[in-house]
Amino acid sequence: MNGQKQEDSFGVLKISNEPEERRNIPENSGISSLHVQQMQHQLDSHCEVAQLPSCAQTLRGSVNQETSTVKYQQGDLQDTRLSEEEPGKAAQAGPSYHPGPGLGQPCSSSSPRREEVSSVIRAIPPIPDEAVVKQKSPRGFWKVGTLRHGKRVSAIAVSGATHHVYTCGFGYIRVWGESALQAWDKGPEAQLDLQAPQNCVLSCKLLPDGQSLITGGMAQSLTLWDLASTPRVRAHLASTGRICYSLAISSDAHICLACFRGFVEIWDLQNQILIRKQEVPTYGSHCVDIAGYKFWTGGEDTILYSWDLRSYKRLYQHNLQNEILNITHDPSEEWVLVGLRNSDVIILHSLRKEKFKIATQRYTHYHNLKFASCGTYFVTTLDESIQCLEAPSLRRLFQVQEASDILSCDVSSDNQYFVTGSKNSATVYKLLY
Repeated sequence: MNGQKQEDSFGVLKISNEPEERRNIPENSGISSLHVQQMQHQLDSHCEVAQLPSCAQTLRGSVNQETSTVKYQQGDLQDTRLSEEEPGKAAQAGPSYHPGPGLGQPCSSSSPRREEVSSVIRAIPPIPDEAVVKQKSPRGFWKVGTLRHGKRVSAIAVSGATHHVYTCGFGYIRVWGESALQAWDKGPEAQLDLQAPQNCVLSCKLLPDGQSLITGGMAQSLTLWDLASTPRVRAHLASTGRICYSLAISSDAHICLACFRGFVEIWDLQNQILIRKQEVPTYGSHCVDIAGYKFWTGGEDTILYSWDLRSYKRLYQHNLQNEILNITHDPSEEWVLVGLRNSDVIILHSLRKEKFKIATQRYTHYHNLKFASCGTYFVTTLDESIQCLEAPSLRRLFQVQEASDILSCDVSSDNQYFVTGSKNSATVYKLLY
């Protein structure tokens, strides 16, 4: 803002190859046993407010299996006082448990004895493991097929409902059925021609229902495609810019953001109406993402900008000192991930002032990020390299090298397939659990 860009400070995180049992809570530990341990720790501290120790696993994702590096304070025991109108019942219920007069101060003499509370806690039946829904991370992958697109696959999408893949580039979009995903020489089900052969799709997004696709790129409009039964054009959304570099869709699919040089178009997808043309820094408009009532933009000027979608005001900015190539977020919309030209990944909390960096320090031409819909892992591609990292532990689940640079990637919403787009084809990976 003052003309001098000073890099923000970040906590540095490292990718680990440690076995899962060393870094995560064991699967058979159970929720209730963890709760007992926390309550026992409160008793050991003589009713003072306790703090959980910080841990290295910072990225919470959408599954709260581990605590963040920021310390959280446990609340005091809840007041169990009965109303003043029932003094008799209060006498039968025994002494009431009151917190101390202030945070960090000892409890009053009416506090319960440790043995009494411990016996109550032990009486709570444990929650069986089979009753707890646990999201799993893939333990590996299987390269199952190649889709011969014929030109550069600059954008790609894979449906979780039908397992159709949409490869996009110059002149056309090709649609591949599930049978082609596990084959090496099967042709596409359909080809969707763009308005002009010189038009090129640079970004595409599947809507959550899997029945619609929106594309943008080197064209005079955004295109909304109807994918039900026979794919066809539903609408052309006339743009005011020449090249759309990036698209973002809100979680309810009502809002679409299209990033052009120097501005972002905000579209109402339900009514196909342009809501606003939001001016953003000219060299900070290469990529865009949306989460809740905020959206982010970034680009060559190395600054990540945060904007309020209701007031359209700039909220804050982060000086990253490297060109921003990609922005995405986790399914809970708590964490924002930013891929940089030097291969670093910046991790920011969308509400709190928590900032971390996965440092790689290697110049890259192409940097893609994609979070799985289950929230337990994300994929990052750096030129021809692919890494799948567990969240929040940052344990490397698998790594693979492709023969050429990866221009685009996507993970199916059912977390079964991972696809990458390169110079003339797409590669399909089956994720193994």
